[in-house]
Amino acid sequence: MSSVLYDAQGPRAKRRNILYTVGFLLVMAAVLWWVISGLNDKDQLAWEKWKPFLGGTEAWSTYIWPGLKNTLEAAALSMIIALPLGAVLGIARLSEHAWVRVPVAIVVEFFRAIPVLVLMIFGLALFAEYTTVGSDDRPLYAVVTGLVLYNASVLAEIVRAGIQSLPKGQGEAALAIGLRKNQVMRFILLPQAVTAMLPAIISQLVVIVKDTALGGAVLTFPDLLAAVSPMSSYYGANTIASFTIVAIVFIAINFSLTSFASWLEKRLRRGKKSTGAVLPAAAVAGADSTGASA
Repeated sequence: MSSVLYDAQGPRAKRRNILYTVGFLLVMAAVLWWVISGLNDKDQLAWEKWKPFLGGTEAWSTYIWPGLKNTLEAAALSMIIALPLGAVLGIARLSEHAWVRVPVAIVVEFFRAIPVLVLMIFGLALFAEYTTVGSDDRPLYAVVTGLVLYNASVLAEIVRAGIQSLPKGQGEAALAIGLRKNQVMRFILLPQAVTAMLPAIISQLVVIVKDTALGGAVLTFPDLLAAVSPMSSYYGANTIASFTIVAIVFIAINFSLTSFASWLEKRLRRGKKSTGAVLPAAAVAGADSTGASA
C-alpha cells in the first residue's frame, strides 16, 4: 500500500530491513555482554555490592530518602515559582506596548542564554555576600534561584509560542463582541493554548527535576545525586550499584511526570468538543454590559 508520503517496500527492501534489524540486535547484544562481563570481572555484580539496596532499608532511610526529599523540595519550589513567572513573562512578551514587550524580551533572552549552572553559582555567591541566609540553606536557595531564572525564561517562550499558534481570528472575534483584551487572554486564548503547551511544559518540569543534580555535584547541595559518594564509601566502594539505584529513582520520577502529562493531555482533549473556548456566563454578561455602556 502506497501513499503520497510513503511507498510500500518491495521484497528486497523487506529482506534488507530484516537483515539490518538482526544486525543491530546482534551488535546491541554484544555490547551488553561486554558491559556485563566487564562489571562481573571487577566484582561489581556481586551480591555484596547490591545487598544494601535490595536486602535492607538502611541505605534507603539513611541516604536515598533524605537526598530524594531535598531533590523534590528544590524541584517543587522551582516549579511553583517558575510556572506563574514564565506565564507572566510569556504574556508580557505579547504586549502591544513596547515599554513592556522590549524589556521583558531582553530579560527572557538573557537568562535563557546563560547555563543554569552559572546561574546557580552566581546565586550562591550572591546569597553569601549580600544576604543573611545561613550556610546550610544557601545551596538550596542557589539551586532554586538558578532553576527559576532559567526555566521561567524557557517557559515564557513556550507560553508565547503556544498563544501565537492559535488562529488570530479567535482573538479578533472576541474583541468584536466586546471582550476586553485581558478577557480574551484569560477566557479565549489561554484555555486553548494550555493543551498545546502541556507536553512542552511537562518536558521542562522534567528538566527541572534533573537539573537539581547540578547543585549536588557542584554546590554541595545534599540532593539525591550527592548521596552517592557517602553511600558508596560506606558500603565498600559500590559506586556502580549506587549510581544505578539513583538513576532508577530519577527515571521513576520523570516517567511519572511524563505519564501524568499524557493522561492530562488526553483528558483535556476529550473534554473539548470543539476548537472554540467556552466562556462562563458571568464573563459574557460582563462583556455585554461593558459593550452596552460604551
